Amino acid sequence: MQKFLKWLKAAGIRAIKTVAQTAVATIGTGAVFSGVDWKTVVSAALLAGLVSLLTSTAGLPEIKE
Repeated sequence: MQKFLKWLKAAGIRAIKTVAQTAVATIGTGAVFSGVDWKTVVSAALLAGLVSLLTSTAGLPEIKE
C-alpha cells in the first residue's frame, strides 16, 4: 500500500504539471485572451493529464524500485 501511495503522489504531481503546461500552451494559441476557446483548453488539458497518468503506469524515475 505504501508503494502505491508513493507512486500515486509522484504520478499525480507529474499529471498536474502536464495539465498546467498543456493549458498554458493551448491558451497561448489564442490571439487575444477573449478569443480563447476554453472548452478546448479544458478538454486538451484533462486529456493530457489522463495520458500522463496512463504513461506513468510504465514507471516513474522518481520512484526507486
